[in-house]
Amino acid sequence: MEPKNFFTFTTVLHKCTITIITIFTSLANHTLALDPHFEACAPKTCGNGLNISYPFWISGKQQSYCGYPNFEITCGDEEPILSISEEDYIIKNIFYANNSLLLASAAAYDRQETCPTPHHNISLSRTPFDLISTDTNLFFFYNCTKKPPDYYTYPIDCISNSTHYSFAAFHEEVLLKANYSLDLCRNSAFVPVDVESINIANLWQMNYTEVLKMGFLLDWTTHNCTSCEASGGRCGFKDSKFVCFCTDKPHVETCCHGIVSGLGGMGIMAMIFFLYRCRKKYASSSYVSRNISSDPSLVADPEKADKIPGVQVFSYTELEEATNHFDSAKELGDGGFGTVYYGKLQDGRAVAVKRLYENNYKRVEQFMNEVKILAHLRHTNLVALYGCTSRHSRELLLVYEYISNGTVADHLHGELTKAGALPWATRLNIAVETACALKYLHASDIIHRDVKTNNILLDNNFSVKVADFGLSRLFPNHVSHVSTAPQGTPGYVDPEYHQCYQLTDKSDVFSFGVVLVELISSMPAVDITRHRHEINLSNLAINKIQNKALHELVDPSLGFESDYKVRKMIYSVAELAFQCLQSDKDLRPCMATVLDTLKDIKSDGYSKEKAEELDITDDVGLLKHGPPTPSPDSRTSWKTTPPSSN
Repeated sequence: MEPKNFFTFTTVLHKCTITIITIFTSLANHTLALDPHFEACAPKTCGNGLNISYPFWISGKQQSYCGYPNFEITCGDEEPILSISEEDYIIKNIFYANNSLLLASAAAYDRQETCPTPHHNISLSRTPFDLISTDTNLFFFYNCTKKPPDYYTYPIDCISNSTHYSFAAFHEEVLLKANYSLDLCRNSAFVPVDVESINIANLWQMNYTEVLKMGFLLDWTTHNCTSCEASGGRCGFKDSKFVCFCTDKPHVETCCHGIVSGLGGMGIMAMIFFLYRCRKKYASSSYVSRNISSDPSLVADPEKADKIPGVQVFSYTELEEATNHFDSAKELGDGGFGTVYYGKLQDGRAVAVKRLYENNYKRVEQFMNEVKILAHLRHTNLVALYGCTSRHSRELLLVYEYISNGTVADHLHGELTKAGALPWATRLNIAVETACALKYLHASDIIHRDVKTNNILLDNNFSVKVADFGLSRLFPNHVSHVSTAPQGTPGYVDPEYHQCYQLTDKSDVFSFGVVLVELISSMPAVDITRHRHEINLSNLAINKIQNKALHELVDPSLGFESDYKVRKMIYSVAELAFQCLQSDKDLRPCMATVLDTLKDIKSDGYSKEKAEELDITDDVGLLKHGPPTPSPDSRTSWKTTPPSSN
């Protein structure tokens, strides 16, 4: 062993020896058992085996100080029950990583309840819970004097008769479109339902009780338990304050380091543990010293010990400060990988900080390796990755440039929608720039896997910045989250994925086809108020195209009826979208071809003479019966003739 390494090892061993002596001294002076608060707040299972821990506590099995007052759970015979505003709800699942849970009305599960219907809206006022935006309201209407339409409604036969009807429906607009007046009903109420976890087509095969059992999502706000748990403590709430219960005694935030309680065998285990840590510390210290010796300032901050070429490594503290301690008011959105917060760095840069869900980053080394890949992706239409936290950080955080003008979805059918604010020329440019970004990713052997208008950001000049590119590479294919799955979002997912569960670059092409239709129509990718065969926009588009009714799909504000040039370009983009939406991936063009076609359309590459050669009537019969079996190098084309300008 070299003298320098021997000295380092001796120093570390000396410190460990002192620590062990301190432990045994502590053991000699402490003859009491573990702190009763610590023991009382051990996690427990309830009902169906669901793990219950802070901020929840089980009535009759745990002390009330193990959680917050409004988080009291009763263990039923089969399911755990949470009471909110004097209503009982079955807890179907708890997602501690992102502070959310899935609930369903207990009445829907009560076998003695013959007609489990809600008669008032769920009340969350003065509770720590909030509805998650992905929930959809199911409305209940009672004692109506007119029979409702049969489609898109759920009859409630148990409280209906020949003169008065009760039923449920997801959207009031459906009834209004059917000229059904809600004034005919005496009472109404609504219940949120999480419909993202089910195939929409199957939703209409259920009865209303089965729909209620699907449940809804809530999130909660409490004191963060991460630091306490990381120090070996158990979180609680006592005397109206957060408490970290430790083996020796309660502490304010975290347990005191180096104190181990217990006798006999626990002392021996402590010795073995610390000797192991000494050896590991020596090994790791040698590794760290080799990596940070050139920069002594990093010794005091192990969170910045990682060095990744081209990547700035941020400390957790500076990102916590940048986001005002991850203030919920600064949330920009969330998805399958984590929640995104607006932040401002000390150097003045505005950033978007993605806080990855804890259950998604079990392999830190993989995280670091993939960040190296993503950091070297440079394209004008991709959101820039500024950096990340290190492997030593308490949480894995990604730092991106902040794009201030919202998403394409916001401008098409969201909160930023304004009549005429997104003209056809802008929409076509969005399509071109998005395709350009996806072509670049595919050339870099990266599949986006979640192409959608919510992931296409716009700067103040309405130029495209594609987000979340390649992030799905960081995690195994089976990883998913309750609100949005990394494998794709409903309405955008490649149909072949449901057969083989394998995504390819052609999966991105299918999703992009949906984006093209959104740009043409200004309609969302999924809308359960549409006809059941047209809930998915991809199906609606194919139906309109095959039935020569494209004009019924196009947003009227685009000038489709009045501007021949716009009409011709929209027909050409619709043809391209049709090709992208083919069920067989081999019939879809590659992204390079998609980009070339869009550039051709934008530059008016389809001349008037060429357009007149493409006759929709020639192929409409063929399309109604489906495309022919392709040769290896062939693909289906939808030939179109835009209406004349006369």
